[in-house]
Formats: sequence, structure tokens, C-alpha cells
Amino acid sequence: QLQLMESGGGLVQPGGSLRLSCAASGESLDGYSFAWFRQVPGKEREGVSCFWSPGRIAHYADSVKGRSTISSNNPKNTIYLQMNNLTQKDPAVYYCAAVVRLPANHDTAWRISAWYDYWGQGTQVTVSS
Repeated sequence: QLQLMESGGGLVQPGGSLRLSCAASGESLDGYSFAWFRQVPGKEREGVSCFWSPGRIAHYADSVKGRSTISSNNPKNTIYLQMNNLTQKDPAVYYCAAVVRLPANHDTAWRISAWYDYWGQGTQVTVSS
């Protein structure tokens, strides 16, 4: 069974950058679509970015579009989220997630956490000067 573990969170200054990693174990990520979500206390988990594997298409939330990049390193079986120009709107616990198949409307469905079968435990991102 696929297992996911995030790392790379921490304290970043406003305007700074960080790269979150999500190491997969148990089986290969090949064939999975994967995503990053984030959650702050009292709010629902929010989709940040998704890589839809069948079409090799990346989706981004408007809040991070243009300053974030989702990627993977297949030999390392690891997913990444590079985030730049961090703001006070970005602090949250960030989770990686994976699913074998998203529905046909993947361009909107990716934002829905219920579609994903596998989750990491999360990594905290804090933005402060």
C-alpha cells in the first residue's frame, strides 16, 4: 500500500521560498495522480496543486498560480511543491495526496479531497518576519 510522508515545512520570511517534499513508499508513484492540499484550523482542506498523470497536466489554485510548481522525481519516488513569494495567506499544514484515477472532470475535481485515497501526515508552513 502506498504511504506518503511530507517534509520541508518550517518558518519562512514573507517573500521567501520553500520546497515541500513528499516521499512515497510501499509502491511506485507511477500511474498515480498526486496533489498538495493545505489546511488551517477551522477551515476545510484546500487544494493547492495537482499533477494529473494521464495527461501530464498540472493544476494550480488561483492563490498560488504563477508562484508555485508541482513536480515529481520518479526514481526517488518523491513529489515536490516549490512555492515562491510566500505571503501571510500561505501558512497552513500542507498535505500531499495521491489517487489512481480522478474523474473525467479532473480540472475541477482535483480540488476535492475526497477523491484521494492516500494522504501524508502533513507538514507545517509558517510565514513570519
